[in-house]
Amino acid sequence: MFSLEQIKQAYDKVKTGPDFTQYIQELIAMGVEGYDTYTQDSHVVYYGAAGHQVHTDQKHPDFALATTVNKPLLIQNLVQHQDGQSDYITFCQQAAQCGIAKWRIDILEMTCTYLTAENHAVLIEKIPV
Repeated sequence: MFSLEQIKQAYDKVKTGPDFTQYIQELIAMGVEGYDTYTQDSHVVYYGAAGHQVHTDQKHPDFALATTVNKPLLIQNLVQHQDGQSDYITFCQQAAQCGIAKWRIDILEMTCTYLTAENHAVLIEKIPV
């Protein structure tokens, strides 16, 4: 079973977009099957086999979650974030402002899905390997 400390050690190595692929590979080796990042407070829930889960603490006071989705702005913010033009917390705030409650990384499917509070998929990206 993986621990939050193991995940943190792997995450601390991520400095740029290309580092994300190595991070995912390390998570796979640990047995992480996926994780959800919640935009309102940036806490993360990592999950694995047999219902194993670990949770991070909230990272900031809650951001307001928009009740309507702005997919074009989400895509624009995402492209800028992936290009290194914003940090993690800024992107979480931008995603919340676009109506995204969380994003789910599915390591088994190698996808990242941006979801509303009602769990409706807004955007699905393939994770490069």
